[in-house]
Amino acid sequence: MTPPVFPVPSTPGRRPTTRSRRAGLAAALVTALVATLVPAIGAAPAQAAPVLLSQGRPATASSTEGDAFPASAAVDGNTGTRWSSAFSDPQWLRVDLGSRATISQVTLVWEAAYARAFQIQTSDNGSSWTTVYSTTNGTGGTQTLTVNGAGRYVRMYGTQRATGYGYSLWEFQVYGETGGGGPGDPVEPTDPRNPNFGPNTFVFDPATPTATIQSRLNTIFNQQETNQFGPQRYAVLFKPGNYTADVNLGFFTQVAGLGMSPDDVNLNGHVRAEAFWFGGNATQNFWRAAENLSVTLPAGVQVERWAVSQAAPYRRMHLRGAQNQIQLWNGGDGWSSGGLMADTRIDGLVVSGSQQQWYSRNSEFGNGWTGSVWNMVFQGVAGAPAPSFPNPSHTVIPTTPVVREKPFLYVDGTGEYRVFVPALRSNSSGTSWYNKTPAGSSISLADFFIVRQGTSAATINSALAQGKNLLFAPGVHRITEPIQVNRANTVILGLGLATIQADNGTVGMRVADVDGVKVAGIMFEAGTTNSPVLMEVGPAGSSASHAANPTSLHDVFFRIGGPGVGRATTSLVVNSHNVIGDHMWLWRADHGDGVGWTVNTADTGLIVNGNNVTMYGLFVEHYQKYQTIWNGNGGRTYFYQNELPYDPPNQAAWMNGSTRGYAAYKVADSVTSHQAWGLGSYAYFNVNPAVVAERSFEVPNNPNVRFTNMVTVSLGGVGTINRIINNTGNTVNTANQVAYLTTFP
Repeated sequence: MTPPVFPVPSTPGRRPTTRSRRAGLAAALVTALVATLVPAIGAAPAQAAPVLLSQGRPATASSTEGDAFPASAAVDGNTGTRWSSAFSDPQWLRVDLGSRATISQVTLVWEAAYARAFQIQTSDNGSSWTTVYSTTNGTGGTQTLTVNGAGRYVRMYGTQRATGYGYSLWEFQVYGETGGGGPGDPVEPTDPRNPNFGPNTFVFDPATPTATIQSRLNTIFNQQETNQFGPQRYAVLFKPGNYTADVNLGFFTQVAGLGMSPDDVNLNGHVRAEAFWFGGNATQNFWRAAENLSVTLPAGVQVERWAVSQAAPYRRMHLRGAQNQIQLWNGGDGWSSGGLMADTRIDGLVVSGSQQQWYSRNSEFGNGWTGSVWNMVFQGVAGAPAPSFPNPSHTVIPTTPVVREKPFLYVDGTGEYRVFVPALRSNSSGTSWYNKTPAGSSISLADFFIVRQGTSAATINSALAQGKNLLFAPGVHRITEPIQVNRANTVILGLGLATIQADNGTVGMRVADVDGVKVAGIMFEAGTTNSPVLMEVGPAGSSASHAANPTSLHDVFFRIGGPGVGRATTSLVVNSHNVIGDHMWLWRADHGDGVGWTVNTADTGLIVNGNNVTMYGLFVEHYQKYQTIWNGNGGRTYFYQNELPYDPPNQAAWMNGSTRGYAAYKVADSVTSHQAWGLGSYAYFNVNPAVVAERSFEVPNNPNVRFTNMVTVSLGGVGTINRIINNTGNTVNTANQVAYLTTFP
């Protein structure tokens, strides 16, 4: 959020592990797996091979030797990481399988510190345990144990150490089959012709009376116009056909068509966002969405208004009429601080007005674009203005190198609900659908589990383990253990800006290092107990290439504080290679409840460790250390918007060693290739205007690390950014509030 204080422009050290030791462990693990999974020649017909159930599941332990040896390291599939306990007896390591399972085998890959005496135990509730294996003569190394038991929880319970150290496991692997014939979490099937989307989703068809539709829209808007921190979430969906409706979107409301093309649903009226509730200032018009619709304005009206700031996508839309225009501000009053337009056709003109920055991707503007303030980026856009940064501040990139459009819900010609998953496109421009047939695949909603409010993470994980995709109904979904996505090509789609709240310090979601996972339309909310990370894509050390089928994140948002106290050290960590980010806002709250320097604590928004990761439309704001850290090679960012934290109480509280403050975007010194286009970083140190940020962008001096078209701003002259990138660029402060730089190096 940008503060509403400006005039509107007239124009708008433990035991080391050697490489050879890790290689040996990897070989031992492979040998164990082969022995487990390959039947002997001439053996009698066997049961289906047991399934590895424990990898990536939540793990806890009685103790750890230190922060470098967490319980999770024993179930991450990485033979170079391990759990290690304190140096005493007894100790235990426990894994939560998410639902009851029949357990047939347990493999333990010990480090040198192994158990002489231990038990393998199962439990349905995590408190009452049944022993399924016991020994007082443990051998260490790799132990593959045949067991016969069932439960949701499995643990190694060590009673005698073999060395003076603790218990240390490279891997703890539990094999079996889900569904143990006992108490478990039910996974409700989905009727694809009559799905239960919960009470906050409203589906209309052309037979619904116009008055009924408008009454519902008005009721939702009146509740949501100012409700930016309430728990209410809504989705309004229109089946193919023609309607008359004025859709005025408030907070946490999504309107979407249910056609294969936006033109399958036509609204005669408006799909709009206004800022009258805030005196015309749209800098807090967050968290709403318009998708997959066409709009025909009423007779005599030529202006549609989409006055929004962050997390308000205008995606896969068609505003009809070459004579019309869409205004991205309130029209004559107030600032706006957006935004995203993607896969959209505007027959007429786009007017940006007071928009401070905007990112348009793979769209078509019939009569072009007018307007500029600080940072307008156009990528793969037909009808984009000429490149001219910084006057006007238009960065134009002809094509989009590799992207997948956001999956969407639709109803086919037989009345079945399905989800369309657009195909990967390379070097693309224009929309995926206008005057063309979209490429991609379609999945029946029968293959989705609908997550409604109150569904436990255990049930969600059971559905995932059964091969289901997920559709989150509108609401706040509170979880106390991570949602674990292990299957390649899983689709996770949210309606109504569905929100996953990570309670009790849990991680919100972990995605395995697999191909083609799609997460779309989800917001992650921090709980009151600090979470180490809210979302992790790939475990640490992920190494597989996903160039042919990358994981992609679409309209995925993060929030630390606002409704109340929230805390998370890092919001998003990307460890997998080739991940695509398609519009994300990572936000530590600067207003609302539970807000303060020592209250809604959060170090970093985004950490990228994977190689060849691409971000389109990345917004990261107000974190207390580096906003973004990029450790992987081959990274690319197209459009970056940042505000530094408003609230450092003094310079001493915000120091990076001897450096004043933290950069907004840090490319690690070890990186040898990275590119970024169209970046803005702003300061507004309203708690203490004497605070200084030394620089906004901090990168290695390497000719293959290139930044193009940067801007820094002292908002209202409140605070100082000394340099734009490294030691280059002008200072912004009260006297000189805006500075530009076109290239570095």
